[in-house]
Amino acid sequence: MWKYIKKYLHFAIIAAFGGYFSVKGLISVGVISAFIVYAKQFSRPINEIAQIYGQLQTAVAGAERVFMVLDEANEDKSGEELADEAAAAITFEQVSFSYVPGCPVIQNFSLTVPSGQKIALVGATGSGKTTIVNLLMRFYDIDSGEIRINRQNIQDISRDSLRENIAIVLQDTVLFRGTVRDNLKYGNVNATEQQLEDAVEMSCCKEMLKNLPHGYDTVLTGSGENVSQGQRQLLAIARAFVADPKILILDEATSNVDTRTEKAIQDAMQLVMRNRTSIVIAHRLSTIRDADRIVVMDHGEIVESGNHEELLAQKGKYYELYMTQYAGFAT
Repeated sequence: MWKYIKKYLHFAIIAAFGGYFSVKGLISVGVISAFIVYAKQFSRPINEIAQIYGQLQTAVAGAERVFMVLDEANEDKSGEELADEAAAAITFEQVSFSYVPGCPVIQNFSLTVPSGQKIALVGATGSGKTTIVNLLMRFYDIDSGEIRINRQNIQDISRDSLRENIAIVLQDTVLFRGTVRDNLKYGNVNATEQQLEDAVEMSCCKEMLKNLPHGYDTVLTGSGENVSQGQRQLLAIARAFVADPKILILDEATSNVDTRTEKAIQDAMQLVMRNRTSIVIAHRLSTIRDADRIVVMDHGEIVESGNHEELLAQKGKYYELYMTQYAGFAT
C-alpha cells in the first residue's frame, strides 16, 4: 500500500495545488494537465534507474557466487587403485569430522563392517548417519581418524577408483537427461542387455517400463521430471543393481514407493545384498529388522549396537525409536 502511495503522491500534490490555484483563477486546467505530464516524464527515468540499480545488485550477488564456485579447488583425483579383491570390509577407526570448525558432527566414531554383511544405521534426524556415508564416499575428508576398505586407507585411494566400487541410492533421486537405458548404464557403461533385464526385474521396474511410451528408449527430461518420484527411485535402485558394486549404500531408498512395491524391493534387495557389503540408512525400522547388525547413532556417536531382538530387549534408544513408530502395534 505504501509503495503505491509513494508512487502517485506527487500527482496528488500537483492535482490538489493545481485545483486550488485554478479555483483562485491563477492558472488554467490545461496548465495543471501539462504539469502532470511533465511530472510523469520526469519520474519515469528515475524509476527506471532505480529498477536497473536493483537488477545490477542482484547480478553482482549472483556473479560473486559464480566466481566462488569457479575458484573452488578441483577434487584431488590422485591415489592408488582399490585392490581387486572380492572382500570389502569397511573399518571406521576413531573418526571425527565437522562441517564447521569447532562444531563436531562425528566424534570418535569406530565401526567395523565385515565383508558381505548388512549393517543398518538408525537414529534421529541430525544424528550423523548420512555424514558417515559422505565420508566413506570422500565427498568430505575426515578431520582425524582413519577409514579403511580391507587394509587400504581411503585417503590413499583415488576418488574415482573408490566411487567405481560403491553404489549409492539416495532418498533424493538423481537422474540425468537422456534415455532410461543411458541412466541405468551410468554406473556400468559396459552392461549387457541381459544385465539390464535382470536389474529391472529385481528392482520391480519391469511393469513401469512397459507403461513408458518407448520403454528403455524413453527420454527422461531434466532430473526425470516426466516420471513420478516413486518411479525415479525404482530406476535409481535398478541403476545400483546394474553397477554390481562391492559396496552398496542405501539411504532410505524406498521412502517414495508404496508398501506393496517396497516389500517386493526388499525381497529383491536381499538377493542383491547377499555376500555384498551393505550399509543401510533407515528411518522406517521395519526395513532393517533382518540386518546383521543395527547401529544406533545419536549426536555423531554410537550409543547402541546389536540385532533387532537384542536392541529391543535392552529397552534403550532403539526401543524408544521403535515404540514411537509402532506404538499400538504388536512387535
